[in-house]
Formats: sequence, structure tokens, C-alpha cells
Amino acid sequence: MTDAAPRPTANENFLLINAFAPQPESPLVAVTRRISDCGCNLVEARVATLGQDVSVLALAVGPWDAIAKLENALNKLERGENLRILQFRTGPKPVQNTLLPYVVEVVSADRPGILHQLAEFFARRGITVEQLHSTRYRAMQTGADMFSAQVTVGIPSTTHIAALRDDFLEFCDGLNLDAIMDPMKF
Repeated sequence: MTDAAPRPTANENFLLINAFAPQPESPLVAVTRRISDCGCNLVEARVATLGQDVSVLALAVGPWDAIAKLENALNKLERGENLRILQFRTGPKPVQNTLLPYVVEVVSADRPGILHQLAEFFARRGITVEQLHSTRYRAMQTGADMFSAQVTVGIPSTTHIAALRDDFLEFCDGLNLDAIMDPMKF
């Protein structure tokens, strides 16, 4: 036999849902109603307005039959509403006791590739990006196009933090980025 993924327990089936709707309508109410009506529970949810659309990212958990019912309800919802829905089965987030949570904030004049360079810096060092929010905006005083990112990363506990911070600040200086890296405070 091959090493197959373990079967989820009867009440631990997960469905990842991403729903999009044009502003000002938000798919949040419709999606959360279906999750509740089908006997599932909401584990996590995020809402963001990107361009002309509102996006809801939700993780639902429940017994296998409730998740199957939710899948069908979401398919019907997509056909009947002005929504686009992507859904698939997933599992719980693995516990990672060896990662240290840090928050990184970056601001700079906007130019192509900044986010890619940041992501590559972390990836080369085995640092995971846990959450990210980036935006482009115009500076009030000058009208210059600006880039801003807030990133939560997981740093392996074996990493020498002072050396990483020095490397990161040198990396940012080379790209003319204003940045900080601090431990997450709960």
C-alpha cells in the first residue's frame, strides 16, 4: 500500500470557499448563511474589496454529509446569484510549533516587482508567509504612487534572528524600502 493521506474524522471535514461578487454586494451573508444552514461551522473568514469586486475567503468544517450538502448549496447559490464561487476540500492547518511569528511592514515608492522580491527573500530562507496585505496608493502631499505591505511570517526557530534582521534591512536598503521586522505581539 502507498502512503495515502489519512481520512478525516467524521466531524473534521474542511471546505475552502472563495466567493466573488461585484460591489456593493458582498457574498459574506449568502455564504455564511449556507454554511450555517447546512450544519457546518465557520473556522476562518476574510473579506476584501479588490478592484470592482468583493471577495470572501471562508473555511468551513463539519461532518462529511454536511460538507457535501454545503457543496451542493454553494453550486445552487452560484447559479442563482451574481456570484462566482470556487470551492474545494482541504484539511486543517498543520500545527507548526517551530515557527516564530513576526510582522513585517514595508513602505516605498511603487514600482513593479517589489512584492515578488519580498516573497523571494523570505522563500530563499525557508520563511513562510502566513498572511499578507499589500496595496498601492497615492501619497497625499506629493501624489507619488506608493507601495505598502503588511506581512505576517513564520520564521524557523533555528534562524538567528539578529542576522536575519540585518540581512533583511540590508536587502531593504538596496531596494530603497522603508521596513520594520518585529515579533508579533498577541
